[in-house]
Amino acid sequence: MIRTQIYLTEQEQTALKALTQQTGKSQSELIRDAVDRLLAQFDSRSRLDKLRVARGMWKNRDDLADFEATRQSLNRS
Repeated sequence: MIRTQIYLTEQEQTALKALTQQTGKSQSELIRDAVDRLLAQFDSRSRLDKLRVARGMWKNRDDLADFEATRQSLNRS
């Protein structure tokens, strides 16, 4: 792990101390958990943005077989 220093407001520090007592986790653990959740949130947004960009990429293609016909032939097999 890499040691880092952050600045907290008095209110943040007080709330964090209360959480350490409630959860039994250290201040560092709680901060790492919060950072992990934040990173996951942005990763999810990034994934969703990529899906939105890809949406419709097969639309208006005339070089593909008819989906319904292909699906029916697979169902018969």
